[in-house]
Amino acid sequence: MSQALILPVLIPLVAGVIQVPWRSIEPQRVIAFVALAAQAVVAVWLLSAAASEPAVFRLGGWEAPHGIVLVGDRLGTLMLALSTALAAAVLVYVVVGDDKRGRAFHPLFQFQLAGLAMAFLTGDLFNLFVAFEVLLIASYGLLLHGGGGRRHRSAFHYVMLNLAGSLLFLVALGLLYRVAGTLNMAQLGPALAELSGTGRAVAEAAVLLLVAVFGLKAAAFPLSVWLGATYGAALVPVAALFAIMTKVGIYAILRLDTTVLAGLDFGIGPVLHYAGLATVAVGALGTLAAERITDVVSYLLLVSVGTLLLAFGLPEAAGLRGGLYYLVHTTLVTAGLYLLGGVIARQRVPLDDGLQAGAPLAQPLLLGALFTVGAVAVIGLPPLSGFLGKLMILQAPLEHGQRLLGIWAALLGAALVALFVLARAGSTLFWKQGMPSGPQRTAPWGTLVPPAVLLAASVALAAAAGPADRWLAAAADDLRHSEGYRTAVIGEDRGGQP
Repeated sequence: MSQALILPVLIPLVAGVIQVPWRSIEPQRVIAFVALAAQAVVAVWLLSAAASEPAVFRLGGWEAPHGIVLVGDRLGTLMLALSTALAAAVLVYVVVGDDKRGRAFHPLFQFQLAGLAMAFLTGDLFNLFVAFEVLLIASYGLLLHGGGGRRHRSAFHYVMLNLAGSLLFLVALGLLYRVAGTLNMAQLGPALAELSGTGRAVAEAAVLLLVAVFGLKAAAFPLSVWLGATYGAALVPVAALFAIMTKVGIYAILRLDTTVLAGLDFGIGPVLHYAGLATVAVGALGTLAAERITDVVSYLLLVSVGTLLLAFGLPEAAGLRGGLYYLVHTTLVTAGLYLLGGVIARQRVPLDDGLQAGAPLAQPLLLGALFTVGAVAVIGLPPLSGFLGKLMILQAPLEHGQRLLGIWAALLGAALVALFVLARAGSTLFWKQGMPSGPQRTAPWGTLVPPAVLLAASVALAAAAGPADRWLAAAADDLRHSEGYRTAVIGEDRGGQP
């Protein structure tokens, strides 16, 4: 089974290369669906197999620290399955016509999936850097899809910031390798524990650099200034796919904290806590100033990033279980709201998704019902998964009174602001009429089904909360006790020696 870990990277890479020569969009679509179906089968297989023990694949048979190691534990395979499910919804939506706005969409889409799979499955920090670069190149091309001055400006700012992050990433890796002799995550923890004096100080500086780089990827405050403009300028299906991109940064922070820093007295919990509080506050204030529904969703995405930082920054990994549940919920629901915003915009020409009174929608009942489900889910109201995820996070700090007040105030305050903003947006989109009725265009089912499925995932997560909670509790336990991960990668007899 371990050899299958390379398939989630190879399948989209091969599919993307095959798609490049085709000038016609139809063969590209066929290849995309075939590749994604194969990716989904592999992702489900790896997810089910990870319930027993982490799978490890050493490319070329090379041992760490010199070889490339792929690791399929519960967390990595969960993120792989989540990204594949999201990609399936986006692909169904985009083939209705948005993919025709440029020849390179489908190859870039596949390369993006390859980068995501590599990021979630790699067991080595240098290969995580490589995955980030693949994601950066593919995401830059996807941001430009469809053209336009606004997209070019936001994509330029996005790539410049991420290139700066890449430079800091390389500096941090060089420092770590110099003092520890390895970049394998399973080996780094024991190797860092043996450092003292100058070596220890250098390692701590490198870790702080990594936290900054991963915070930039996650859009954590104060490194979040790029998100609103970038996601707001992107085509709707691209923005929906990018709902998983901030989670790559969150995943990297979580992996660093629970694997590399496990057992060390150098924790990043306080940094995550205060960054989370600030990110939630900035996201909530941003929703108040947003003038388009996609901008509202972008700032709600920022609120979710802060919520995850608060959960994962709790001492002794108290918020892991609730944070993982909330991570799955917010990725799917946020992407669903992006796609729903795109459907609404198609029926509000020339206002598109602007929060202004316009002509009546062609399908107000259906779109209004979907909007209500999405709003209830993203705000965190009962009985949907957003409420359950936030409840688990809010319960976690009961044993940590020093952080209790701030977490409760941030999450409940942000929920109140989101309730006000989405109620105002809903009344403007569905009730207020500022323009006479014109020719109405109903949305094709290909654009309606993906947001409906993604938003229905909140209902499904709530209905299956018991089994999902047990599975995620096991994943959280694996992260709390990283010895199983370390043993699977480097064995019991080698310890942390590179």
